[in-house]
Amino acid sequence: MGAAVPAPADASPADLDPTDWEAFRAESHRALDAMIDHLATLRERPVWREPSAEARERFRRPLPAEGHGLSAALEDFERFIQPYANGNIHPLFMGWAQGAGTPVGMIAEMLAAGLNSNCGGRNHIALDVERQIAAWMAEAFGFPLDASGVFVTGTSIANFLSLLVAREHALGEKNVRKNGLKALEEQLVAYASREAHNCVRQAMELAGLGARHLRLIESDSSHSLRIDELKRAIAEDRAAGLHPFLVVGTAGSVDTGAIDDLDALADIAKAEDLWFHIDGAFGALAVLSPALKPLVKGLERADSIAFDFHKWLHVPYDAGFFLVRDPEAHRRAFAANAAYLTRAPRGLAAGEIWPCDLGADLSRGFRALKTWFTIEVFGAQQLGACIEKSCALAQRLRGHIEASQTFEMRAPVALNVVCFGVKDDDESGRLNREIVMELHESGEAAPSLTLLDGHPTIRAAIFNHRTRETDIDDFMQMLERAAQRARGEPPLEPLPEPREEGEPLSQD
Repeated sequence: MGAAVPAPADASPADLDPTDWEAFRAESHRALDAMIDHLATLRERPVWREPSAEARERFRRPLPAEGHGLSAALEDFERFIQPYANGNIHPLFMGWAQGAGTPVGMIAEMLAAGLNSNCGGRNHIALDVERQIAAWMAEAFGFPLDASGVFVTGTSIANFLSLLVAREHALGEKNVRKNGLKALEEQLVAYASREAHNCVRQAMELAGLGARHLRLIESDSSHSLRIDELKRAIAEDRAAGLHPFLVVGTAGSVDTGAIDDLDALADIAKAEDLWFHIDGAFGALAVLSPALKPLVKGLERADSIAFDFHKWLHVPYDAGFFLVRDPEAHRRAFAANAAYLTRAPRGLAAGEIWPCDLGADLSRGFRALKTWFTIEVFGAQQLGACIEKSCALAQRLRGHIEASQTFEMRAPVALNVVCFGVKDDDESGRLNREIVMELHESGEAAPSLTLLDGHPTIRAAIFNHRTRETDIDDFMQMLERAAQRARGEPPLEPLPEPREEGEPLSQD
């Protein structure tokens, strides 16, 4: 960095820059050093802590008329925020599909915030970085190199965008964007596994197509969509005068990590003229591991893929992505004319396709920078090795569970998610629920709870790049001790039933 620049003598009182840049530099360096220390010593702290009453009260104050300064804000951060975070950066956090972040990503976020680029459009280098990510992912997934991609908050929104693109693809001549759903002559229906994430059904609701028109297809013993049931459902809907338009495959299901037969789904989509979308929130990035890539064979045949860089690639939240094989189909679903979006042949307003033509957002942060830093610094090979390691750790935990006198497996391990429970637990899952809550409250570890076949089940989603074999061994001992303690606890109230059949309890 260059020498300090003094503030101009006539600086306005409304100017939000520091009045003393050197003092700001010192405070900023101290904050950065403190966070680096925090990351370097994660194992010395609990995974999670319940926020104290004092901490909660700190954020119930009225709007401050006068500012308190950077030093006071940093002190409050260190006292009331940092100790009570989500915990997903800790190596023994394994409850949900959440990445751990990296120090590299943290620095990239700081740099992006300094530039404060709005990446909705126009002619600046941040958009080239985003296009680079799209090209890299097209290469990784086996898509055409001109495939279209756009950053979003996460896979939930990317899945929603996929439905809108599929709808436009199926009904483009009806001009639903202009005429609305009344232009439909036939009811659109979509198909997904009963194991699919709840956001797929929510997308049908938000698009005005109705959750009842999403066919949730039964799964097999490996929790993958049954192809025979899908074929039957499509035939029945066509016979009833309905219009099948979309099939959603899952690469890494929310509860068990199961992977649908993507090649078979691609065959059906081609034969039935359906848009083939894949919810690959975390599982899609298995392509970066040569050992795991065969598990997601068929992914390269999708029309679109939704996935998160903030899960298995550990890009800091949030960094979801939506990739579409046909860039023109993608653009048709979202591009709009407005005076303030007029393109110019030169200057800042130049450029043919902007990110706002590929999604609903015009105000967009520079998500691509932290993703570019992550891939550029580590490379696909090391990132793939981390993904592969987490799957190996899941198999290690599976081995411990199968050898245990206390616990039993509840589902196959397809990738990095292990579902298990106490062998003699009752129908309410009392022991499993107590074990999970007790481990959370002790700060030892953070597994989660889900419902499999109606039974409360312990779920360990092993994503963290910091997790080691010794962590898995220690976690198993924690489970055994917690199970012994749970037997002495009083009964719990039954878990609430899902609102609709098939709705997942977990909320990754």
